[in-house]
Amino acid sequence: MIDINIFENKKAAYFTLGCKLNFAETSSIGKALQEQGVRRVEPGEKANVCIINTCSVTELADKKCRNMIRRARREHPGALIVVTGCYAQLSPEEIAAIEGVDLIIGTEQKLDLINLLRQHAERISSQNNSQGLGISHIIHTPTKDIRTFSPSVSADDRTRHFLKVQDGCDYYCTYCTIPKARGRSRNGSIASLVQQARSVAENGGREIVLTGVNIGDFGRTTGETFLDLIKALDRVEGIERYRISSIEPNLLSDEVIDFCASSRHFMPHFHIPLQSGSDEVLKLMKRRYDTALFRNRIEHIKQVMPDSFIGVDVIVGTRGERPEYFEACYRFLESIPFTQLHVFSYSERPGTKALEIPYAVGSQDKHKRSQALLKLSDKKLRAFYREHIGQPLRVLWEQAEHDGMMLGFSDQYIRVAKPYSEESVGQLEEVVPKRFDPAMLSLTF
Repeated sequence: MIDINIFENKKAAYFTLGCKLNFAETSSIGKALQEQGVRRVEPGEKANVCIINTCSVTELADKKCRNMIRRARREHPGALIVVTGCYAQLSPEEIAAIEGVDLIIGTEQKLDLINLLRQHAERISSQNNSQGLGISHIIHTPTKDIRTFSPSVSADDRTRHFLKVQDGCDYYCTYCTIPKARGRSRNGSIASLVQQARSVAENGGREIVLTGVNIGDFGRTTGETFLDLIKALDRVEGIERYRISSIEPNLLSDEVIDFCASSRHFMPHFHIPLQSGSDEVLKLMKRRYDTALFRNRIEHIKQVMPDSFIGVDVIVGTRGERPEYFEACYRFLESIPFTQLHVFSYSERPGTKALEIPYAVGSQDKHKRSQALLKLSDKKLRAFYREHIGQPLRVLWEQAEHDGMMLGFSDQYIRVAKPYSEESVGQLEEVVPKRFDPAMLSLTF
């Protein structure tokens, strides 16, 4: 156990599971600790404190979180083990049952870690000898009382940054636990987010991805709109690119699409959750749109931005997804001009309304449906890439090295590879790709 009253010369290890929002928040936690004198461990070093930011979107995610906690304890014996994130909010008692966990911090308190670590040190120092040690301390606010919006922006060594603009969700889809894990929809002000974007630019960042739980719902707590936000961000000097992460189709208005098409810096790249291409299943899910609206959004994007990349989320095997409903989903997806699918197999979550739906899909059928959609996705993605062979692409090169190659992404989010060059990191370069590399799933020149 470390004396957390003294941050100086301490080392921290960070473990993150789940969405880009989690990664942005972990980065903010790391920055706060760094300002107190705590540095990130180098490979092979032992940490004094382990921060584990968890996900709970599926049963598998819960299992991965438990394994990650045990891994952190094994790799960093004697370190203070701090667990936060969605799993910590939803199932703190389950985490407390894992040997070696010291602190469990819920959603409301996640980014107040410095004060919580000091308070924990005071509790430990006030105990006699080892009395109370080995017992997890849970700091947790009921979901209905979660109100705080904590700003976060990733600050890792990539050229792409993730800016948290919104948190929480007021949608209660029958399969989803996120509203219980994250609380009600809330957001930062446009002025504060513009300032964070300026700071990214001042520190050399070239690209920002807007993240949140339901970012199209931006403005609940400030009376502003998502369209107002992207217009203000587009005026920030120094940021070459913005991308909009997952946005609900009913909140992706024609005005937002048209602005992106005419803006200086918003890229022709959208990520839109469909979840099912069957109207019957969408009703069972309590989604707020139908396939006709979704088709309209996709077609409007392609009308004003013909070369746009469109990623689509789909869940297979949800309760109520009868074979004929999946067939309708498949046919719908075949008929729309998406670029890539992100396919998820349905996982039953305790406390969700989906458990009241009587028809359950077996694991083998879930697998078959998943494989069918992945095959369709691969076909569409490869076709999209090949369409851009011989076409000029503006690529922003990233730092990571892969067997002597470096990767970058075009405006359309096409992955491009070339031999590694340190001088190219963070630079925009116009290239004309000559071939498709199936091994790296990228274009090369």
